[in-house]
Amino acid sequence: MTGAVRLEPVDERNLEPLLSVAVAEAEPADVMPPVEAPAGWSNARREAFREFHRASFGGLDATARSAMYAIVAGGEVVGMIRMSRRDEPGVAEVGMWLGRSARGQGIGAAALRELLHLAAAAGLRTVVADTTPENRGALSVLGKCGAKLREADDRVYAEISLDDAAPC
Repeated sequence: MTGAVRLEPVDERNLEPLLSVAVAEAEPADVMPPVEAPAGWSNARREAFREFHRASFGGLDATARSAMYAIVAGGEVVGMIRMSRRDEPGVAEVGMWLGRSARGQGIGAAALRELLHLAAAAGLRTVVADTTPENRGALSVLGKCGAKLREADDRVYAEISLDDAAPC
């Protein structure tokens, strides 16, 4: 499956398919920042999801300083990966989610590998992430892509140098 993975910038064309995957195969807290809204995928939370993603339409150099990509595997949107500029020059933070049915198939590592190429092309030197020790899927993907992992305060911090030869 990993050979069929590609990234498409999130835009109006793929925003609704992305929301459909999130609603069907993920929890709101796993795919967007918290919002004041009724529990579950309420209409208010769905609209907040749309607005959160629309804020990134301008890419790394726009106000939100984030580029979000729909992860497409086998011709279907299966999740999202993003990079956001940090205050440190040349550094971006990465975040990703996959629908439950897309997990465990190598899609996450393939998507991160593609994002690392985009980050390097944008002139970034380092990609960082943080997650919890319980998030085995994220830790596996980060490890497969050569991340240096450090645990502190119930978090795991990852760093991938883009100066190194192909990390994934």
